[in-house]
Amino acid sequence: MALGRMKMMDKAWVPSRGSGLPWVAGEYELLRDQVRRFVEEEIKPCADRWEEDGFIPRKVLRRMGELGFFGIRYPAEYGGAEMDAVASTVFAEELGRSTYGGAADAMLVHSDMASMYVFHDGTKAQRARWMPGIISGEVITAVAITEPDAGSDVKAIRTRALREGDTYVLDGTKLYITNGVHADLYCVAAKTDPSAGSNGITMFLVEKGTPGFSVARELDKHGWRSSDTAELVFDGCRIPAENVLGAEGQGFYSIMRNFQNERLVLAAMAIGTAEAAIDMTLAWVKARRAFGGVLWDMQAIRQRLAMLSAKVEAGRQFLYATAWRMAADEDCLREISMLKAICGELVNEVAYACVQFHGAMGVMRESPIERITRDARVLTIAGGATEVMLEVVASMS
Repeated sequence: MALGRMKMMDKAWVPSRGSGLPWVAGEYELLRDQVRRFVEEEIKPCADRWEEDGFIPRKVLRRMGELGFFGIRYPAEYGGAEMDAVASTVFAEELGRSTYGGAADAMLVHSDMASMYVFHDGTKAQRARWMPGIISGEVITAVAITEPDAGSDVKAIRTRALREGDTYVLDGTKLYITNGVHADLYCVAAKTDPSAGSNGITMFLVEKGTPGFSVARELDKHGWRSSDTAELVFDGCRIPAENVLGAEGQGFYSIMRNFQNERLVLAAMAIGTAEAAIDMTLAWVKARRAFGGVLWDMQAIRQRLAMLSAKVEAGRQFLYATAWRMAADEDCLREISMLKAICGELVNEVAYACVQFHGAMGVMRESPIERITRDARVLTIAGGATEVMLEVVASMS
């Protein structure tokens, strides 16, 4: 990929402190610097309002499209930058460092989760119709798999899609859907043959405004409050057969494949969040006075933060090593599952220690560490709960 394909914020960029990873340099560091600048200039000054409103304004998402952030992995013919999984990892890590997990989640669902179904499984005509708008930020995507009785157990979904001539009729409910309220295009999993097990699930494209499709309610979450999350209902929702994503009956395998990238970027987001939590806590304990000195003078605090820093750095090395393997099209199912489990648990360990060292300020809503801790909790659940990830690892051992 030629970096010139990326739309940069300006040419007079200032290098960041770098990744610290010798194999992540050049165009990746240029991307890192641009995302970090965007976070500082266009996310942090506004995101408290997004937390209150429960969503990100469209103008912000279009701005991200203009800058090329939603086309990192996609071909130039659609306006993309033709980068790889390492670039997605850089992008997700820096969004995690913003400390606004909800904003990072909404952006990553669009860039690296939902839109992947359109690109990987869509026909040439479907990609030509939708990918340019997805990359520009004009069309926002969501993926609707989870249901009231089916989360990580994808085969347990109950939403049905019945073929009637040149159309399918969808009936069912989806729950906990990120971007569910404000998306324009939904990638929906439904059973076309309930008796066929894994071979009976099909993915469909459903546009906002399709008769029979509605947002039943917007959900109020513990964390990730700047991303909209919804319950969706399909009640006699009739869509054309040309809206099938991939082959009928192959949806389960599409979901399993796309889960790998989803879990990679969630792990990267977790690492970025942990890094930010440690950085702000170091600044706090070096300034906070207590018992005739500062908190940093206390050996227990210094050593605890040092150990957490070591764990985060180890996780980061594993993260980028796995991203490189994925970029090389290697089979990384075991490593991705390990990574998602480790990073989700680690960011929570870091966040809770950092709250402790902030004392009473750590539980005040005005403190970023309080928000980080609420947001971190979701990272052990979203994209595959820790226990599910460990079962995958165990099954391959």
